[in-house]
Amino acid sequence: MNATVILIFVGCLFLLILFLWIVPLRLWFAALLSGVRVSLLQLILMPWRKVKREVIVNALIMGTKADIKLNRNELEAHYLAGGHVIPVVNALISADKANIPLDFKAATAIDLAGRDVLDAIKTSVIPKVIDTPPVAAVAKDGIQLIARARVTVRTNIKQLVGGAGEETIIARVGEGIVTAIGSANTHKMVLENPDSISKLVLNKGLDSGTAFEILSIDIADVDVGKNIGAILQMDQANADKNIAQARAEERRAMAIALEQEMKAKTQEARAKVIEAEAEVPLALAQAFKNGNFGVMDYYKLENLKADTQMRDSISKTGQPTTKKGGEIK
Repeated sequence: MNATVILIFVGCLFLLILFLWIVPLRLWFAALLSGVRVSLLQLILMPWRKVKREVIVNALIMGTKADIKLNRNELEAHYLAGGHVIPVVNALISADKANIPLDFKAATAIDLAGRDVLDAIKTSVIPKVIDTPPVAAVAKDGIQLIARARVTVRTNIKQLVGGAGEETIIARVGEGIVTAIGSANTHKMVLENPDSISKLVLNKGLDSGTAFEILSIDIADVDVGKNIGAILQMDQANADKNIAQARAEERRAMAIALEQEMKAKTQEARAKVIEAEAEVPLALAQAFKNGNFGVMDYYKLENLKADTQMRDSISKTGQPTTKKGGEIK
């Protein structure tokens, strides 16, 4: 008898736990006390639709307390699409309190686009400051300037879906700073009026097509860098010197080649002279044979040659000669 009672008690307790797990009475009662009308059957069927019922009910309670009308089916659809239901509802509440026009459809679109919709609303209320990395540019006088800027932006809710992010803002501001410094005649003008950079950059409309609205651009720091103009002139001078040296080396090589060519021509001419001199005895012998040249003529020729050599030796005797060391002998 006692065993039967225990079994009945255990069975009833199991059925009660199973009932409470299937039928979320606590969640339904909390929604009812908060003024949210959700049928108990829908709460039972939500897990079968792969919807976390605590998220949907809590979102409905938050919206009801903030006097924002929410639809259960829309919340479930956004949850099933992979969206973040609670941050979207928080963003709707923040936008409503800040008088920022934002409906549920736009908020879910922003959330599904991968952006933090709650952070976007906060940035719309409290502007965000973006620090740009150091931007180096060269003025017309060749002096390099390194500028750092601080960009104050706020979110443009209408451009959040499909609008460019912070990286585009930083890139455009950097481009504007380079243009502003590059258009200055001297670097002193930029150092004296750094606000001229921010004015020129602001007038370019850099926030078009982005998810932000630029409120102000402040030049935080401007440092003087290298003298790029002087460095370029030095590089040009070195390049010109190298070109001149190469051309001089080319001319020297051509002169050496010409000298060698002239030496070769001189040797060739000497060879021809020696060849011609070698033919003289043959011509004399032939003249002897033909009777055109006699013995007396030969002696006269030899005497003439000896006389010429004697005169040459006498003329050379009176001229000073130099040794290898450069001394006059």
